[in-house]
Amino acid sequence: MKPIPFLDLGCLNQSIRESLDAACRRVMDSGWFIMGPELEAFEAEFAQYCDVKHCIGVGNGLEALHLLLRAYDIGPGDEVIVPSNTFIATWLAVSECGATPIPVEPNVDTHNIDPALIASAVTSRTRAIIPVHLYGQPADMDPINALAAKLGLIVIEDAAQAQGSRYKGRSAGSLGHSAATSFYPGKNLGALGDGGAVLTSDDAIANKVRQLRNYGSTVKYKHDLAGYNSRLDEMQAAFLRAKLVVLDEWNVRRREIATQYSDLLVDAGIILPFVPEYVDPVWHLYVIRSKRRDTLKAHLEQQGISTVIHYPIPPHRQACYQDFQGHHLPIAEMLAEEILSLPISPVMSVNEVEFVARAMETSYAK
Repeated sequence: MKPIPFLDLGCLNQSIRESLDAACRRVMDSGWFIMGPELEAFEAEFAQYCDVKHCIGVGNGLEALHLLLRAYDIGPGDEVIVPSNTFIATWLAVSECGATPIPVEPNVDTHNIDPALIASAVTSRTRAIIPVHLYGQPADMDPINALAAKLGLIVIEDAAQAQGSRYKGRSAGSLGHSAATSFYPGKNLGALGDGGAVLTSDDAIANKVRQLRNYGSTVKYKHDLAGYNSRLDEMQAAFLRAKLVVLDEWNVRRREIATQYSDLLVDAGIILPFVPEYVDPVWHLYVIRSKRRDTLKAHLEQQGISTVIHYPIPPHRQACYQDFQGHHLPIAEMLAEEILSLPISPVMSVNEVEFVARAMETSYAK
């Protein structure tokens, strides 16, 4: 069998090539490339998809988080609860505001932040909680929201990996006070470049983010806030509109692949993903655990199967967070040593999934 990429974006985009070509021509012919009708249309369509009042397109997912924190006036002296097990962007957004990220360990089964551990991390300086819907599976939001309501905290979802997922029937992105998402090309809803968005039903926060993303301005050459240049451009908005039409279809295929993996690998000697009954994940990633992770990864690569580790170094072990080097966060550290993401893409075939599973079985038979 030919090599199996982790995610074949070329093939995926080719499957809707006519729609993408039409989107490109539409923007080219319009002569309008920033803050125009494509962005306005995409924002309305994606807000409706996520069951929120407002979608504000911005430059990328990190900036979406950062702008939201700024909109809530979170800054120096404040603390924000973040997962210990996440991509570093969640932490960086907090740091960029001058606030301090306070890590909380994940539930060992779901890998998402453990709601039961959050209260003990809250101090008088805590302003917000950022749960991450890791791998496309929503965090357990009800207890998080209940604690936040009791303590007067803001809940900002990091929904960058969860476009289309649901928690107890509700859409990711509509589960907290506001949410940030990313349209990095590898996401379930990915642009052909960078992009991100803020999601909220709070009119005041939406207006402030719109102002912050555009140099702090609502009227040209009049700047009431010290803002930024963080705008989702017309071309990416047009591409995202084309992909939003097929997002549910692609997510269904991801679910089928995840089910196939779980059926085939049940006796493979690895720890399979755990899905609580109250969530409907979109399988941005299919992440298994193995104490022989590195050996398994090497074996799969020898078979032409690409895998990725999400993420090999926890944020508190990164050089940019020297102040956290003394922290011992054993669950995040254990996961970093054991996790492995298998190939998953809406264009993967049944035979390709079976090939990956057989290769895993032969590795463990040695």
